[in-house]
Amino acid sequence: MSEAPPGLRGFTLGPALLFVPGDRPERLAKALERADAAILDLEDAVAPHAKTVAREAMIAADPDPERVVVRVNGPETPEFAHDLAALSQTRVRTVMVAKAEDPASLAPLADYDVIALCETARGVVAAEQLAALPQVVALMWGAEDLVASIGGTSSRFADGTYRDVARLARARVLLAAGAFGKRAIDAVHVDIADLEGLASEARDAAASGFAATACIHPGQVATIRDAYVPPPAEIAWARGVLAEADGGAFRYQGRMIDEPILRHARSLLQRAGE
Repeated sequence: MSEAPPGLRGFTLGPALLFVPGDRPERLAKALERADAAILDLEDAVAPHAKTVAREAMIAADPDPERVVVRVNGPETPEFAHDLAALSQTRVRTVMVAKAEDPASLAPLADYDVIALCETARGVVAAEQLAALPQVVALMWGAEDLVASIGGTSSRFADGTYRDVARLARARVLLAAGAFGKRAIDAVHVDIADLEGLASEARDAAASGFAATACIHPGQVATIRDAYVPPPAEIAWARGVLAEADGGAFRYQGRMIDEPILRHARSLLQRAGE
């Protein structure tokens, strides 16, 4: 479990968060061995006819409240109330709300730590209002549901990079989280075999300020973890620049350094575990 960076609070899990189908809770133990936390999914990973079985399995599994997040169905669905009733019979304290859009709909979760999943057009537009809620500790965004919500058919170009609408949503959710001192979680990389693309996205996520990246396969965990650790050259630079800091602006390795740059350096060392 990592510590929250300066100005951020609440959610301290990451950087690799692994989804586990809610109707396969026997996979939780292995997921927790591999990843930093597991997201037990009662929404998209579970077929409609298996929702009740998944909730019963979750209760029987007695998930670890420290390292297990449960993703519930969206507040606009009839499954939402059933999910909350099942949650009340567990020790789970952190809940991810699928397709979060209306801040008022999260009122029943006032006693939980909530990750609001902004994965529709309405959800992304409401990201600031969702982040402002006291029970919300983090925001996550999702590309595929977002594009589907506006009638699109693909979140990425042929080369694997995100289309502009997805990049805008990603940035907006990150900024909303930061504005209210909450953490941000980057979306899953659905091409499981594309570890190079995943590494590139995770490195960008870490450098941009995301606290974690969600994933859908155990084989993606190591790539995400490695991406969040700064390269040795960056760690050496951060140590050096902080050693030279004297309270004002100064020049280091040909670059002008002031307080914002020193904060970058501190964040780098924090990501490195120092």
